[in-house]
Parts: sequence; structure tokens; C-alpha cells
Amino acid sequence: MKYDIIIIGSGPGGYVAAIRAAQLGRRVALVERAEAGGVCLNWGCIPTKALLRSAQVYETCRAAAQYGVEVAGDVRPDLEKIVARPRSVAETMSKGVQFLLRKNNIDLIHGFGRLKGPGRVEVDGAEYEADHIILATGARPREMPFMPVDGERVITSKQALALTRLPTSITVVGSGAIGSELAWFYAALGAKVTVVEYMPRMMPLEDEEVSKAMERAFRKLRATVLTSTTVKSVRVDAEGMCEIDIEGKKGAETLRSEVVLSAVGIQANIEGIGLEEAGVAVERGKIAVDAFYRTNVAGIYAIGDIVPGPALAHVASAEGICCVEAICGLDPEPVDYTTIPSCVFTSPEVASVGFTEQQLQERGVAYKAGRFPFTASGKATAAGERDGFVKLLFAEEDGRLLGAHLVGAHVTEMLAEPTLARALGATAHRIARTIHAHPTMHEGVMEAAEAAMGQAIHL
Repeated sequence: MKYDIIIIGSGPGGYVAAIRAAQLGRRVALVERAEAGGVCLNWGCIPTKALLRSAQVYETCRAAAQYGVEVAGDVRPDLEKIVARPRSVAETMSKGVQFLLRKNNIDLIHGFGRLKGPGRVEVDGAEYEADHIILATGARPREMPFMPVDGERVITSKQALALTRLPTSITVVGSGAIGSELAWFYAALGAKVTVVEYMPRMMPLEDEEVSKAMERAFRKLRATVLTSTTVKSVRVDAEGMCEIDIEGKKGAETLRSEVVLSAVGIQANIEGIGLEEAGVAVERGKIAVDAFYRTNVAGIYAIGDIVPGPALAHVASAEGICCVEAICGLDPEPVDYTTIPSCVFTSPEVASVGFTEQQLQERGVAYKAGRFPFTASGKATAAGERDGFVKLLFAEEDGRLLGAHLVGAHVTEMLAEPTLARALGATAHRIARTIHAHPTMHEGVMEAAEAAMGQAIHL
């Protein structure tokens, strides 16, 4: 069978690339060894949000009295039912992806795909030809030799989505988005949570002020946060408890918990897909590509978690569209990696785009910062959700938005405005003079811009 484009991997990079290619009139095949939609849809982004929503509902019920609502009887989380819901959500979304593939006349080929030679792909013994082959095989949780995963006591995020009994205690190693979200989930349901982070602060990729705010939020949940701490080894004792040897600010210690969640990053799925045979260059565990995702081998491309750059679903989708449009001769603009929005769905939520204060200082860029706390927001006060802030960073030279950092309820839904503002080169004056609806959380963006200009009204 001959196609114009074959894509290996049906995650948010692969299936989006496939649909865009079909829209451009190309004959497309999409190869997937598991569920349509990839890890993000089936075991990552989407089901984890369903999981977190259950914890949010539980928290709301527990706080009902603050809003004048009486909840009769005990409010208890049923983990078996909680973990069943994400599976239903993932199945619904996967069926949606399959519908879109059929709608666009894309052939979905089930099986393990690998490069077989120039313009050839092998899927479980069957061979297919294509003028262009896009690799979008994604990534998996990274496993460390000192922390061997057994799927029961030492688990990854995938196993965390299937636990049917709430552990009394859990140690989460790593405080990136995945680690922080799942740590918050377990803490919200009542487990004793310890977060261990190698870097000097929690959520180390976020702005320092954001990190400090989230450490306070976790401690408010009675979770323990250990930063500048190295995990030396993890073992399961005779009683079935995990013993975690650490080296931190207090020296060597041994933690004890029922479960350990390994959230130390991801590893690209590039093994066994024929890279070596095809001569595709790999650097530091990622496939080397140019601005349009061409590898060093003509006709072979790579996108998503297997190439350098942020390992985020929306980034993979943008790369997929850029790659396909370049293949089809549309001359697209390269993806701007300085304008990538990032979200962490804890409570409070974290949302950011652009540069942090630390990055600007390191680059010697002169800037103005505007900050608006949600304690001054009418909508946040009315909702009883006053934790957090909006912080905007503007260039001293021309007033353009350089970065935005938000902490608070529903701030992930507020991030589109500063992302668009940064992409369009909007200034503090333009944002401040854009009328925002009242009362909304979004007013915090306008207020932060006013603060940066020294014109704050409600501060």
C-alpha cells in the first residue's frame, strides 16, 4: 500500500498531523500500537484531569458549610469509583479521535510501526510505502535504577491512575507537573504526602514566586515538601512498606511510606523503531531535527516528545501542523518556543507563558513587573478562592509582554489572553486599556498590567 504520508504514533502530535495532511489533500495512514489518541488522551492529560476533578468536588463538598450549604452525612472519597471515571472519559475521547480519522479518510493501522528502509514502514510484518514518514512515538515515564518500579509499591503515573485503594502515605519523587498534580490529588483525599524534589524549589521550571506560593499551598494541605533532596535508593521492607533513603538539608534520612510515585520525567520512545538502520541522528536521547522537523535522512521527520523542546501535548500538535504544512509546500512559520503556555492543574492552579523573572535577569533584560493578588479581586472573594496572583513582566524598552505567571483558581483558563498578547507583541498599555468584564478573574490580567505602569486602581 502506498501513501503520501505515514505517521507512526497517534498522540496529539500524530493524529493532528494526520488530520492536517488529509485537509491538504494527502493520502494518509496513521500507525498506532495501542489506543487511538496516544498516552496523553488515554493515560495522561485527559484522564488525570478527570481524576483531579473528583478531588476538587470532594474538597468543595467538605467546604460546603462555608457557603451556607449543609451536606447531610459523611463525605467520603470512593477511590474505586474515582479511578473508573477517567477510563470512561478516555474511552469517549479516543472514540472521538477515531471518528475524526474516519471523517478525514485517514487509514488507522493497528500495530507496532518501525522504519524499514527509504520510504518504507513495517507494521507487525506488513510493509507500507510513503513519500514522507513522520515519527511521533511519544514518551514514557522515566525509570531510575535506584527506584525500580514494580507497579504496586513503586509506581508511575499510569499505575497511579488505576489505584483502587487510597494509600495511607505516599512519597512523590519529582515536583514537575505530573508529580505535583498527583501529589495534590492524594493529599486532597487525605493521604499523608511527602514530595521530594532534587532542585532547590518545588516546580523548578516555574517562576520563583510561583514555586514559593505552591510550596505554601502544599504545606497548607499538610503535605511535606523536601527540596534540594536526592533520593539514593528505594526498597520494600518485609512489612510491604517502602523505605526511601534520601540526602537533603538535614543530611541522610530514611523516609517510610506505603507507596512511592516516581515522577522524575519522561524518556523518549525511540527504541526499536528502526532509527539505527535508517541512519537517523539521535542526540541526548532525542531525534535531531531542523525548524521544520526534518531529520538528517530525506523523507523522515520527527515531532513531539521524541525531539528537543517542551514535552507538552499542545507543542506536539503545533509541531505536527508545522511539519505537515512544510511537507506540503505552505511555507509555515517555525514554532515559537518562547510563547509556549504551560499549565499545572493543582489547587490552586498554575499557568505561565514566556520568560520568568530569573531568566530575564540572567539575560540582562530590563523589565517592569506588575502584580495583582486575588485577595483584591471581587470575583475571587465572592467565590471564596482568594489564593494566588497574576504577575506580568514587560520589557522596559518598549512595554511588550515578556512573561506571565499566574497562581489561583481557574487560572489555566485565563492563560490564553497573555499567550495571545505575547504572540502579538501587546504592551502593558494595550492590555490595561482593554476593557475586561466585571466581575471576573480575568480582570487580574488588566490590573497587573496597570500595576506595571504604576497606575493600579485596586491596589
